[in-house]
Amino acid sequence: MKLTKILSMVAAVALTAAPAFSASRDIYPDPTEAKADLAAALKTAAATHKRVILDFGGNWCGDCQVLDIYFHNPQNRPILESNYVLVHINVGQYDANLDLAKHYGIPLEKGVPALVVLSDTGKVLLSQKSGEFEKMGHMEPNSVTSFLVQWKPTKPGCSVMVVNC
Repeated sequence: MKLTKILSMVAAVALTAAPAFSASRDIYPDPTEAKADLAAALKTAAATHKRVILDFGGNWCGDCQVLDIYFHNPQNRPILESNYVLVHINVGQYDANLDLAKHYGIPLEKGVPALVVLSDTGKVLLSQKSGEFEKMGHMEPNSVTSFLVQWKPTKPGCSVMVVNC
């Protein structure tokens, strides 16, 4: 009897907490905002000489949520904020922004999240083609650190491996 009561209480807490967690993690904006967000990011990148990361995914995607947490953890946030403009592109249920995914060479059938890195002039430097981060929930935060360091812009006299150059 006690076990049934405990399990009922655990289930009630989980059901109560789940909507609160998901509501606070809407990281992908309305799909209709993607093109305007991209244009603003390119303008910012050109003015600040940062690169643009296009993060194709959806709020329903657990691996997308993990990637965003890794992007913003204490180790990665400074690298991200000093070198990149991050744009979350909502693909809905694989029924939104398909034109942008196609334009940037993202094969959505490989899964999300899928990333594109653009130069400050909008040139495609990387388009993930193999679902590299599609299993983000099984990866470590340092995989994101390596990605950010590898693709950050280099300044004259700096090595690409120096994080805060």
